[in-house]
Amino acid sequence: MQRIHPTIFLFAARALRDFGDGFVAVLLPVYLLALGFTPLQVGVIATASLLGSALLTIYVGFLGARHDHRQLLLAGAGLMIATGVAFAVVDDYALLLVVALAGTINPSAGSVSVFVPLEHAVLTREVTERERTRMFARYSLVGAFAGATGGLASVIPDLLAPAGLDRLAGIKAMFVLYALLGLLGGSLYACIPHRPAPVAGPPAALGPSRHIVFKLAALFSLDAFAGGFVVQSLLALWLFDRFDLSLSQAGVFFFWSGALSAFSFPVAARLSRRIGLINTMVFTHIPSSIALMLAALAPTLPMALVFLLIRAALSQMDVPTRSSYVMAVVTEAERAAAASFTSVPRSLAASVSPVLAGALFAASFRAWPLLICGALKILYDLLLLMQFRRLKPPEER
Repeated sequence: MQRIHPTIFLFAARALRDFGDGFVAVLLPVYLLALGFTPLQVGVIATASLLGSALLTIYVGFLGARHDHRQLLLAGAGLMIATGVAFAVVDDYALLLVVALAGTINPSAGSVSVFVPLEHAVLTREVTERERTRMFARYSLVGAFAGATGGLASVIPDLLAPAGLDRLAGIKAMFVLYALLGLLGGSLYACIPHRPAPVAGPPAALGPSRHIVFKLAALFSLDAFAGGFVVQSLLALWLFDRFDLSLSQAGVFFFWSGALSAFSFPVAARLSRRIGLINTMVFTHIPSSIALMLAALAPTLPMALVFLLIRAALSQMDVPTRSSYVMAVVTEAERAAAASFTSVPRSLAASVSPVLAGALFAASFRAWPLLICGALKILYDLLLLMQFRRLKPPEER
């Protein structure tokens, strides 16, 4: 009997996790506002969750060079279960803040989590250099479609209303579902073969690629700081506040937004073969940032949604290419650490801006978070092109 390839288990686990992140990112601001908290407090919760994710990810980066990746993934799944249960039963703001800091709740509905560096390291060792970018495109495609479906599932609390379940109870039920998804994900991680991370000499986190990784991490931090102004929960909050969008309408919008992002991943893989990984990252990202800034200035809801959908079709094309590039320019023994060290500063930087965006929303400067995000992302793209256009991955040399 043919053995199931380990990537299948990782793809399936990613799908379950992103499905949960998809509906949580939309429901989180609705839930917190329903509990009586302010937009600023919503931003603080988003900041705490991203900060906690960063701290956990850097810890995993150190452990990944010395321990079995499967065991670390199982521990992450256990934390996801605990997070879902806690959000379903806790109403106190201080306790929710602690759970957001220590748990896996994700306001961005994207690949910002403790699972990412471990999955990247396991996936990369299973494919050749020429197949690496295509594999990451498929991995991102699965996650994006799952996230889009999760966004659509955020309408479930409203659909349960005729059955006598009020919206708040329905949202709590969705957090229980999030915990169950963590349980299913853990069962998939348990199927990954036991294989300790490779260690060359002393188990150092980073070695010969340290300077490359630090430069990439600094640039990725700028990108993430910009993105933190419009994490999905805050973008949903902007749409609710600016255009009085309903929860059902938001669910449909975020489904199509996620679907467009998903379709862009295989296009990014194909485009990168023609123009290179760095060029693909930069020349798709800049137009998406312009579209975001135009959405911020749009006078009507339909116009804003069109610009946001254009942004969705372009903004995530750097995800598989960025992951592939980082894995390509470091040694095999450094991959888990490199994925962690480029993810952690992203999470730390992204954890600062949501609270700033919440403050801007509270002060009625609704368009500013989107405009700041777009301008900073364009700056990031130009700096990335200047710094790394000459450092080619092996398949482009």
